[in-house]
Amino acid sequence: MKSRIALSLLFVLIGAAAFAADTAAIQTDAQKSFDKMKTLAGEWEGPVTVAEMPEMSGGKPMHLTLRVTSRGHVLVHEFQEAGTPLDATKYDHPVTMLYVDGEQLTLVHYCDAGNRPRMTGKMSPDGKTVDFELKDISGSTEHHMHHSVFTVIDANHHTEDWTFMMNDKPIHAHFDLHRAN
Repeated sequence: MKSRIALSLLFVLIGAAAFAADTAAIQTDAQKSFDKMKTLAGEWEGPVTVAEMPEMSGGKPMHLTLRVTSRGHVLVHEFQEAGTPLDATKYDHPVTMLYVDGEQLTLVHYCDAGNRPRMTGKMSPDGKTVDFELKDISGSTEHHMHHSVFTVIDANHHTEDWTFMMNDKPIHAHFDLHRAN
C-alpha cells in the first residue's frame, strides 16, 4: 500500500514538474517583443528626417547606443548627434529604458524636455515592428514624446519613428539607422 501511494505521489510530482517546464517555455508576447528589441544591441548611425521641421533634417547623423544590462532585463537606448562629446549641458542626449513589466513591454523615455513618458509596446504579427503607445507621463505634458515605432529591416538596419508633441502639434522624426560596429 505504501509503495502505491509513493508511486502515485511520484507520478503527480513528475506531472507537475513537466507542466512547470512547459509553462516556463511559453513566452509572453511582451517577452517576445523584448527579445526582438534586444537583437538591436550595439552601435548605430544614420540620418534623421523631420517632416514638420526640415531645418532639423539632413544635418549630422545621429549616433545610437543600445545596450542590454541588468542581467538581460533592461535595454538602454541612448541617442546623441554623431561626433559630439557626451555633454548633457550642451547637447541633446535622451535616454530610454525598455523592459518587461508583467505582461507589458514598457518603454520609459527620459526626455530632454524634462519629463518621463511611459509607453507600452506590441510587436506586429510579422515580428518586424514594435509599436509603442503612450500610457502616462511623469512631469510636464506640454512637450513630450508620445509614440514610437521600431522596425527591424535586417540585422544591420532598422528604423525608428518618434512622435513628439509640441503642445497639441505632433512632430515626426524618422531615423534610418545602420549598424556601426
